[in-house]
Amino acid sequence: MKLKPQGKLSDHFSEIEDPRIERSKRHKLIDILTIAILAVICGADSWVGMESFGQAKHSWLKRILELPNGIPSHNTFARVFARLNPEQFQACFLAWVRSWVRLSDGEVIAIDGKTLRQSYDTADDKAALHMVSAWATANRLVLGQRKVDAKSSEITAIPQLIKLLELEDCIVTIDAMGCHKQIAKQIIERNADYVLALKDNQGNLFADVQQIFAHAHSCNFADIEHSFDQTVEKGHLIELGDTNSFIYIQRAENNSDVNGIKEILTLIWTAQVTLIGSALGFYYGSHHSRE
Repeated sequence: MKLKPQGKLSDHFSEIEDPRIERSKRHKLIDILTIAILAVICGADSWVGMESFGQAKHSWLKRILELPNGIPSHNTFARVFARLNPEQFQACFLAWVRSWVRLSDGEVIAIDGKTLRQSYDTADDKAALHMVSAWATANRLVLGQRKVDAKSSEITAIPQLIKLLELEDCIVTIDAMGCHKQIAKQIIERNADYVLALKDNQGNLFADVQQIFAHAHSCNFADIEHSFDQTVEKGHLIELGDTNSFIYIQRAENNSDVNGIKEILTLIWTAQVTLIGSALGFYYGSHHSRE
């Protein structure tokens, strides 16, 4: 008797289009996808690794999959995945992940771009692959990714990634590359809040925030509503001396016409002091409420 797979992976991938012609199908598509996903979760990083995982777990896999012709070969995994629609696969995979993960209110979703190591194609002289990822900090899970086109930048990839995510009541953090009005508006439209890093490439906004905090420090925050927080990093049995300080100033209210949201803007000053130096940072954040 077949056991019903936990998480209903087969249900979430039932709509994905099978790129193979009918007469060449020796293995069920859901079997191929299930083995591949489970293998990668267990550490496989190649087509051969997927086949080896399948062979090692054949008896167990037979309890949840049909496997009419045994475990697919590594060549089968490679051919099928090369022809799958990546957008469909990502949508199905994210739906499956969401069925397992429940994001808590106020959870921080960190959006960041990274260049993948060893992804430069020397033979075809193609640039290294650059990805923008969304990381759920509490769940320690990547919720989604978008490849940055060679002729584009993270500014175009970030909005595409945000569209894929369920962000309600979460806090989205992005570095200075993502500090744009349209990205901030898009996050608010998804019923989430944002914390965007500020750098001198933001022109007047960065300079204005610097001046606001410079004035506040000069008068020791007299008559300026603010809040303060500080953390000290600790190692094994000793304090490392790494101190992170945060000062928050609620600066303005903006009655937005986006879904009846009242958006409260917050300016954030940070100071990090470590054993090897110190650094200042400025951020621009939101807090929204519904009327």
